[in-house]
This record gives sequence, C-alpha cells and structure tokens, in this order.
Amino acid sequence: MSLRRLGLALGLALGLGISTVAAAPAIGAPLQGDVARYRAANEQAIARQLADMIAIESVAANPAGLRKQADMLMAALGARGFAARLLNGKGGPPLVYGELKTPGAKRTVVFYAHYDGQPVEPAQWTSPPFVPVMRSVNGAPVEWQAGAQKLDPEWRLFGRAASDDKAAIAAFLTAFDAIKASRRRPSVNIKVVWEGEEEAGSPHLNDVLIANKALLAGDLWLIGDGPVHQSRRPLISFGARGVTAVEMIVFGPARALHSGHYGNWAPNPAVMAAGLVAAMRDDDGNILIPGFSDDVRAVTAAEAAAIAALPPVEADLKRDLALGRSEGSEGLTASTMRPALNVRGISTGNTGASAANAIAAQARISIDFRLVPGQTPDGVRRKVEAFLTGRGWTITDAAPDLAARAAHPRLIRLDWEGGYPALRADMTTPAARAVIAAASAAAGQPVAVLPMMGGSVPIYMFEQVFGVPIIGLPIANHDNNQHAANENLRLQNLWDGIDAYAAMIGGLDW
Repeated sequence: MSLRRLGLALGLALGLGISTVAAAPAIGAPLQGDVARYRAANEQAIARQLADMIAIESVAANPAGLRKQADMLMAALGARGFAARLLNGKGGPPLVYGELKTPGAKRTVVFYAHYDGQPVEPAQWTSPPFVPVMRSVNGAPVEWQAGAQKLDPEWRLFGRAASDDKAAIAAFLTAFDAIKASRRRPSVNIKVVWEGEEEAGSPHLNDVLIANKALLAGDLWLIGDGPVHQSRRPLISFGARGVTAVEMIVFGPARALHSGHYGNWAPNPAVMAAGLVAAMRDDDGNILIPGFSDDVRAVTAAEAAAIAALPPVEADLKRDLALGRSEGSEGLTASTMRPALNVRGISTGNTGASAANAIAAQARISIDFRLVPGQTPDGVRRKVEAFLTGRGWTITDAAPDLAARAAHPRLIRLDWEGGYPALRADMTTPAARAVIAAASAAAGQPVAVLPMMGGSVPIYMFEQVFGVPIIGLPIANHDNNQHAANENLRLQNLWDGIDAYAAMIGGLDW
C-alpha cells in the first residue's frame, strides 16, 4: 500500500479527511525489512528474554520478586546504553527509568509499561504460573530452546504476566536491538518508565510522577498495555475506562432460620440482594441508578467513525464464548464507551449438595463499576448511596451490632475500594496522526483505532501531570487469559509488537 493510499484510508476511518492525516513517517521498507530479518535470526533469544522475565515472581505478594525484576530491567537498559536508574516508589516498588538522547531529535517519547503481574492461584493453572511453558496450537508443551528451529508464530508462551505486561517490555527491548543492529539511530529522544504496582491500582504512582515531573517530561506517552483488536489486527488506543468497586453486605436475621417455620415472614437477604441488583441494572447492561450517566462525556464524531470502521467480531466471539445473546444491540466496542456495572459475585447460603432449607443471615454482593470520561469514583459513590437511601436502605461502613440490625428494616454495609477516572484522549492531534500512520506503515495495513479500551489503566495520571498526548500501544493477543489462570502470549503478537515498537523508536516524527 502506498503512503498516499494509507493516509487516505486512515483519514476515512477517522472521519477527518485526507488533509488532516499525516503521511506515514519515513520508517520505509528498509527499516521494516531490517527489523524482520533481525527478529527471524534471533527468535529463540527473543522468546527466551521474555521467558526469563516470566520466571521472576513479580507480584504484589512478593516484594523481593518485584525488586529482582526491577533490577533486571535496569540492567537491561544500562547494557543498551541508556542512563538507567530506579526511582523511589514512595512506598511502592521502584519505577525503572531509562533515558537515551538522540542528537538532532526534536521530540521526546516516553514509553510506559508495568512489570508486575496479577496475583495467582497456582492450583488453577495447567502448569506453574512462574515456569514459562511454550505450547502448540493444540495445547501440548513443545521443546523450543534446543537447536536452531524456527518458532511457529501460533505457538503460545504461558506464564503470569506473559502478555500483561512483560510482552510490551520484551518488544521494546528487541525493537531497540533491531534498530541498533541495523546501524540506525532512533528518530526521537527516548524515556522509559516501567512501573511495579499497576495491578494493585498504582496507589503510589501519582506521587512518583509529581516528584519526578521534570525528569519524566516528554512530548508523548506511549502506553504498552492491553490486547489488540479481537480481529487480531494491530491496534492503537486512545484511553481506558476508569474503575471503582464496592462490597455490599445485606443483613437479615441474626442467625440462619428454618425456611418452613419462618419463610414468608423473616426477610430473606438472598432475595433482597437479588432484588437490589435487578434494580441497579437491567439484562442489557443499562444502569438504572437515577442520574448515574448524567456526567458522561459524549462520543465525538471522529470517535464514532473510528468505532464504525473496526472489523466486526461479535458473531465470531459469540461462537467462541458459547453466548446465546449479547447485552444490547450496539456491538462490543460501542458498549464499552458506556459506563458498566458488573456483578463480580453474589454469595449467600449454599447450593447443590450443601443446600439447606434455611433463610441465610446475610448476603454479599461484589460489584465493579467501569467509568467513562466525565465520571469520578466519588461521584459514582454519591449516586449509588443516594439510590440506596432513596429505596429505604440504611448504610453503614462497619459491622452492625444486633441493636442496629433490629432498628433498621433494610440495613446494608458498603466497603468502597477507591479507584480512578477514565481517559479518552484527542484522536486528532499531530502526535496521534503520526502514531497511527507509523503503526500502520509497520503493519502494512491501516491499524484498528480504538477511542478507549474497555479495561481500566490509571493513565489519567499521565495527562493530569504532564498535559501531553497519551496513546496506547497494545500488542497482546485478545484471548490471552489476562488476569486469569493460564495467561499466555501468542508469538505472532510478539513479532508484530516488535515491528510496532520499532516504528515508534525509529520512524516516529511529527
């Protein structure tokens, strides 16, 4: 595809017109070819680099593992000529920082990713979560490190944080190596920020960013997190939903009661919990809490056009996930532009062989809210609590005594988890157009453009502190089991990610 035709396709996809779309940066076929040749000659070493990272137990429950991973990454940057050091985590794990200046470069790009992974339940995994295992398409383990065999791009590397988020770090390092091996120079000044507590909600990140504002300043932040489009097309994203969550306890009798002797008389907390959930959202995911969406920022014409241009994936996903229907009729991506109320779980009494003919003493409801621009965690909390009090509930934030339970006909305990707001960045800035064009040139086709990921990442902090464009550069496969057992990375996604990062390091210009 010519650069002119590529620019036209991107302009039409975004509804911006050709005059506002930058021509693809001068990454050109020579650089793309050099990167491809470097990768093909070093596939085992590249995969081994990621496997070595997976083998480090860098999760919140293991501070020593987090520090070991940070030290390894700092050494990796130092070996490549970066001025690298660890930044004080202000109570959390250190941030890995690296900087490399390019003579004559007029822009500075900050590359962000996180090196921590989600907690694990080893019993749920097919193989130990911190023992990297390569598996073929049929799921069988394969020996891949012996000899000089070419790796099948459909093979997958399994292990915690394989895709979320160590793949982005491995792709960045390999892309830099490929550019250096081709005797080229980066087209931008580079700063690297790799965080160690993103999976814990980044509680200390804002303080670290403010304390190091001058050091971390740049013209653009590229966020290496999240999956590509479900069609497997490479993706550029412009934000992420925010999140907050709440644990609810609905109180019934002081102790479980015989359902025959007391049924129809003693209020049943399981029924009360079910009715409460049904009053908060309907079967199509619409949130019924009055005023909940009043602050939501409308989708722009460019964002709507980008969503409409995405390849349709709903039919395939329904088959893959064995879904008889979807919530609503607007499609997957459009639905993630709205706030969401997800019931993480309801717990009360027992079922199956353990079921008893009893009225339980209490019921628990666990809910997460996905927020969109215009909403805040505090605002969501106020609206939820106003909804509850309006329906006759008395709210407490502590365990009530028997007198309190007897005094209130509808008593509920709320434990809020905090959270953070969403970000949906401007898709029409010169930096945005340059990133889309560079990524498309690297992919050999127009990339998918997503106004906002459905998942949550606290990237609002970067815009809040630095006031520059924040753009997502996800590379993981969409079916990577992110946050679940048997997390994995498809090798072709790693190869494509290397191409994308090489374009950002060696061919980005605006």
